[in-house]
Amino acid sequence: MIDSAAYKPKTVYRTYIAAPPDRVWQALIDPAFTRQYFFGLATEIEPRSGGRFCLRWPDGREHITGEVVDWSPPRRLCVSWDIQNMPPFSDLPTCLVTYDVEPAGEVTRLTMTESHDWDIPREILLGGDEGWPKILSGLKSLVETGRRLVFDMKEGPPPEFLAAAAKAAAERPWLKD
Repeated sequence: MIDSAAYKPKTVYRTYIAAPPDRVWQALIDPAFTRQYFFGLATEIEPRSGGRFCLRWPDGREHITGEVVDWSPPRRLCVSWDIQNMPPFSDLPTCLVTYDVEPAGEVTRLTMTESHDWDIPREILLGGDEGWPKILSGLKSLVETGRRLVFDMKEGPPPEFLAAAAKAAAERPWLKD
């Protein structure tokens, strides 16, 4: 089991969705739904703390694997996050991704927190700075309107993001005292 106390929040995004918490929760855990807003990735969750977590590419390959750290429907989902078969990113340590789903008057507040247990360089976090707003905006649009957002993905990740991930994977600063 992951010791979540060792992880510190590094990225936090919050959005407000015109839907009840149970619909937002369903959007987080339903593979047919996640495929529409999470760049084609389908979520697989064993619905219990300690269960298995996976995000799969449309061809069935695993992209992200991990463990369900906190399963508290429809309020909180926290999963460990290990990138598979994508060096240098698959050489980086596990991170935690937490979704907090809270009623906020007539809307739902969704907060995504990405936490790390090492001093991750800001340049590596740039990938999430690009991706998380698109993912959460896509979820919001799909829940509220039934329509998915389509993003231009031609640019790719920031070059400093790739360089920092390669450097960290080679130097492994999380292993040093």
